[in-house]
Amino acid sequence: MITQPIETLPRNTPGLSPSPCAYPGAGRGLATELDAAALAAMDLSALMQHCVIESERFYRGQQHDTRFSYELFRRALVERDEAAWEQLYLHYSGLVEGWIRRCSAFANTGESSEYFVVGAFARFWRALSPERFAAFPTLASLLQYLQLCATSVVIDSVRAQSWSGSLLEETTALERDPATAPDEEAMNRLDREEFWRFIDTQLQSEIERVVVYSSFVLGLTPRAIYARRPDLFDTVNDVYNVKRNVLGRLSRNQQLRQLIAG
Repeated sequence: MITQPIETLPRNTPGLSPSPCAYPGAGRGLATELDAAALAAMDLSALMQHCVIESERFYRGQQHDTRFSYELFRRALVERDEAAWEQLYLHYSGLVEGWIRRCSAFANTGESSEYFVVGAFARFWRALSPERFAAFPTLASLLQYLQLCATSVVIDSVRAQSWSGSLLEETTALERDPATAPDEEAMNRLDREEFWRFIDTQLQSEIERVVVYSSFVLGLTPRAIYARRPDLFDTVNDVYNVKRNVLGRLSRNQQLRQLIAG
């Protein structure tokens, strides 16, 4: 569970204006004459035209109507309409990327902002089921949750890297200590071999072994691992997901914690 507060949303975020014109029933043009049924029946291309127009009005500080964008979210999340989801991604990916770049943890990830944009939308899609949609009655609430997802994927990445870095340091610190006595060095080597044998028993596939070895022994990033082994992974996101799942599973393993603690 992410406990950090949601970052302050940028002032030029569509749908988050405190002005009354940001809520259903306000605005100008066709939206004032449309009810929910008419919005639901609107052609997607026409809906997107209105989404773009209303966003531009917001950016110019003019009256705008959020119902078109809210309808786009509804189709994508409630109806699971793939075409609507694709348009939603295209329309808001720039906004999500801005949130990610402003996240203080982003600079420590070593990944591109585009990488986290994909992760943010994926988390948003999984978390906001059709049954949960009613809990987000406004566009503002949907965008706030989308921003939380964007911040979460960045913070989770840093946490995973921090844990893996600590794990790697535990297993290699003694190798860097020139003062280790020969008998201590032999015992340390035995401990490290025991450690890696245990890790190997916890890995569930050859793909996991490739990711763990490449990450902890070779010190490669997910992007570098994907470049080396495109035969195993369709995208760099697959590498990250495998690494995250393995680290999550190992971090909960009490035997491993005891082994590291000595």
